[in-house]
Formats: sequence, C-alpha cells, structure tokens
Amino acid sequence: MASELTALTFGTPDPRRPALFWGELLGQSVTTERAAPALTPHPEVGFSLRFVPMADERWGPNQMHPDLLPTSLDEQASAVERALRLGARHLDVGQGDADHVVLADPDGNELCVLEPGGSFLAGCPFFSSLSGDGLAQVGHFWRDALAWDVVWDQDGETAIQSPAGGPKLTWGGEPVHRKGGRNRLHLDLTPCDGSSSHDEVERLLALGASRVAAGCADAEGLADPGGNEFCVVG
Repeated sequence: MASELTALTFGTPDPRRPALFWGELLGQSVTTERAAPALTPHPEVGFSLRFVPMADERWGPNQMHPDLLPTSLDEQASAVERALRLGARHLDVGQGDADHVVLADPDGNELCVLEPGGSFLAGCPFFSSLSGDGLAQVGHFWRDALAWDVVWDQDGETAIQSPAGGPKLTWGGEPVHRKGGRNRLHLDLTPCDGSSSHDEVERLLALGASRVAAGCADAEGLADPGGNEFCVVG
C-alpha cells in the first residue's frame, strides 16, 4: 500500500494571482479544479500545483520551497528575469554570495533558481525538488508513505524520489525552524492500489502521522512527524 503524490497545494489570499505566476514561470496552462486554480501536471513532474483560499496570517518562512534547475547560466538568468517580470522579488535568507538565486513569488513564498550543474539533482526536471525543513524521521515517513526511493540519507539530511524519476523531496536536518501556524504549502495524497481513504489514513497514522485541522476541502487532514500538514483526498 502507498499513497500517490497528486498535488503541491498553496494556501493564498488570492488563488488566481500565484496560479498565473507559476503557470507563466513554468510554461504550464492553468485549469480550474474544484473552483481552485491549478496547473496541469507536467509529465516530468508527476503532480499538479493547486491554489486554494487561505486567510491565515503569514507567520514565518515556509517549511518547504520549490527549487528550479536550469541547464545553463543563460537559462538561470532568463528564469530569474522572467520571475521578476511576473511579480517575484529578490529575497535575502542569509544565502550570502551563493550561486543560486533566492526569490519570493507574489505571495511571498520562497523559491530558488539553482545554479546549473552538480550531481545531486542530475536528471531532475526544471521543477527539480521540494526542499523541506525537517529531520531524517520526516524523510523516512515520506519514504514509507509514498513508497519512494531514498536517494540521500546522511548526517540528518534525507532525500527521496519516485522510482519513475521526477522531482526529489529533501529535508535539511538540523536546525529545524519552529512552526508558528499552519503551513502555506502542503502536499495532497491520493490512495492508490484500490485502497480506501479510510484505510490509507489508518496506515499513515501507524507510520507516525497525526490528525490535524489542515484546511483540506473534502479530504482528511493529517500532519507528518515534523508537524507539517498534508491532505488525503478520497
């Protein structure tokens, strides 16, 4: 038994604004799903981006953020310029003179446009990874929840990837920022292998999840061992 990762969901005061930003930035069409804007899943990514209303005040940095991987310095510069033109802004998170560029989307959600090269994300698509804040325990939970492969597990840092390829999910280990409210970004899961949502929720609880009010519409709200909300969609 396993869950399928079907969406990365953004909670936002104005779903249309970030949906148009991400659609233009990634070159994907924006559709309507349950009255919430969403990006059509790219075959290399495997899950959609959804945007749902959320009125909670922003309490601090997001617990996860997307990383974009260009294939050249020219593509990196072009991606940064396109993001800024679409409403992003530069963001200082203490990165110093790092080669990657840290930006915030129109809602203030962090994203990184990475420097090209390097072996860790080799073979990943442009939407290359979701970088999370969490300990190895969180990475191991998601390994078992999704039945993905562990591709890094060292010094408290973990990363997993679908056997079919695509983006990686990564967790940076210590230090872990203290949560001050509900996350603006969360993952949506759908039971696969013919499992019912009830059975899948029970399996995830046995793996270390807990029940929380995650703001899921027509879905079960849970949190991983790091307290990060996610939804199991029936």
